[in-house]
Amino acid sequence: MDEYISQEQHRTEVAALNHEIIRLTKKLEQNEKEHIQSAIPDKQDPFGNPTEYHEYNDDYTKIFPQLEAPGCRIPLEPGYEERRRLKRFYKIGGWSIVIHFLASQLIATGIAALISLLLSGRNPDADADAIYTYMKSSSILAAITMIVYLITNVGCALIGLKLSKTSLSSLTRTRNFSFGTAVQYCLSALFIWVISGFISVGINDIFEKYGYSTDVMDTEGMAVTGTGIAIMAIYNCIVAPITEELFFRGMLLKIFSRANQRFGVFATAVFFGLAHGNIPQFLLAFSLGILLAHITLRHCSIIPSIIVHMFVNTLVMVIGLLEPEGSTMIIVTLIIQVAAAVGMLLLISFCTHNRLPSTTPAQSRRGLSVASNSLLISLIFWIQVANLIFLIIFNMNIFTCVTNLIDKFMNS
Repeated sequence: MDEYISQEQHRTEVAALNHEIIRLTKKLEQNEKEHIQSAIPDKQDPFGNPTEYHEYNDDYTKIFPQLEAPGCRIPLEPGYEERRRLKRFYKIGGWSIVIHFLASQLIATGIAALISLLLSGRNPDADADAIYTYMKSSSILAAITMIVYLITNVGCALIGLKLSKTSLSSLTRTRNFSFGTAVQYCLSALFIWVISGFISVGINDIFEKYGYSTDVMDTEGMAVTGTGIAIMAIYNCIVAPITEELFFRGMLLKIFSRANQRFGVFATAVFFGLAHGNIPQFLLAFSLGILLAHITLRHCSIIPSIIVHMFVNTLVMVIGLLEPEGSTMIIVTLIIQVAAAVGMLLLISFCTHNRLPSTTPAQSRRGLSVASNSLLISLIFWIQVANLIFLIIFNMNIFTCVTNLIDKFMNS
């Protein structure tokens, strides 16, 4: 009996020992797995930048495949292959801007010229100025504007997303966004709009002392018919906010933020401002573009920026249509100023708690320094700057100036 009990105790001790060995083995395997995983850098935070919105970032192994190897670290200076892959993404953004700029100008000019030719055929006694005035005051130019920018904004955005292998659905997966947040952003944008307006007036006063004007937009008497007003309202309040955000804060911000979110914010803001072709709108679009890009990063979606863009455009459209005067103007101005003051406080609060992403030394060598070495991006930047200068000095865009020079050369 004692011998039987001793054997049972021995078996129990062996079983307990085997169980402990199995438990320790699993624990060692788990610790080894965790160690290997901790040795692999975060693919969405390869630079270890705590100020960035990592959920917004794409997998950086598309640029630096070695990142998948345990213990790999991003070097301070990008190597040839990493620089080449990164520059390829920047070129996609650059080509998108080039095609967008040229197509919008050429298509609009071509459609307007064709319609003008058809109207001339039906009204041979009407001169060019009368035909242009008719097209401008009716819904024709408004419709051309909406159609052209709908095609170019959406088309170029989809091409850029396709080439960069970015899914359209990834641009609308909104996080942590509420009605209260939307109100905060809209009032902050209102403050930016008011301040930009004051600065624009001051700059225009300086230009007028030298015989120039920054107010180069020929909008007086445009779309005065019911149909024209309706088309302009649809374009300004719906089509433009959605399609422009898809292009600038959707495709372009994704591409330019591949290695440096801060560079992406300011690059898209600059090109967004230049795309408007005049200083007053550049100031507004640039400053507003920074806010729109920031909230896009924060919420991983273009939905918040679309809402804010719609709010600003609708506000401008409504004020322009109402044209308040006298006491009504005083009341409207007072309401806007109070709302802008609230917006200033909300903007300060937002910027205090949500600072723009900073840049690490390694990221600074992969942002502007790489993009500026691309001839394409530098070229389109200076072309748009030249277009802005031509509008101010000659009161016509660069395409019209070139066309006039060709006409003079052919007729000389």
